[in-house]
Amino acid sequence: MRQTVLGLIKYERIELNSNTADEARGYAERLISDAIRLGDKDRSMMEMAEHWLEEKQMVHKLFKVLVPRFENSTASYTKIYRAPGKFYPTTDSRTVIELRGHPFPPLTKDLSNNRNLLHNLLLDAAKREFRKQQYEKIVKGSSAAVESGAPVVTPARETNLSVDETVEPTEKPTVS
Repeated sequence: MRQTVLGLIKYERIELNSNTADEARGYAERLISDAIRLGDKDRSMMEMAEHWLEEKQMVHKLFKVLVPRFENSTASYTKIYRAPGKFYPTTDSRTVIELRGHPFPPLTKDLSNNRNLLHNLLLDAAKREFRKQQYEKIVKGSSAAVESGAPVVTPARETNLSVDETVEPTEKPTVS
């Protein structure tokens, strides 16, 4: 188990059996939370860090890299993902355990941009309705202005004009 925790601290993402990953996660979380709480000045914390992390460089990484990274974190310090492979999860299925904030690319897709999510559908419908109302206002305003001979005011966004500028209507076509 010490080698697993050492590998997680060293590489920040490892793949292993789900049972081992679950157990190693608890030890790694406890090690990091105690390092944040007690710091590197506490003798018992240093003994625990040296016990779990056999490489002296990883003890330095724990206190100089990971503690500042997770100092203000309220969530867990690790994530566990089921590795692709078997259709049904078993006790020997593979999982990936990683530390949060690692420099590697994400393993999962970002689904926040999915157009089929309920809130995205509602926002799209609201945008369409708002635009429809705005276009109706523009059409009513321009047709009334053309009939009265007044200048037509167009939205600044569509014509790159400032809001105060107006566009003079073209001459009415003469019917012969």
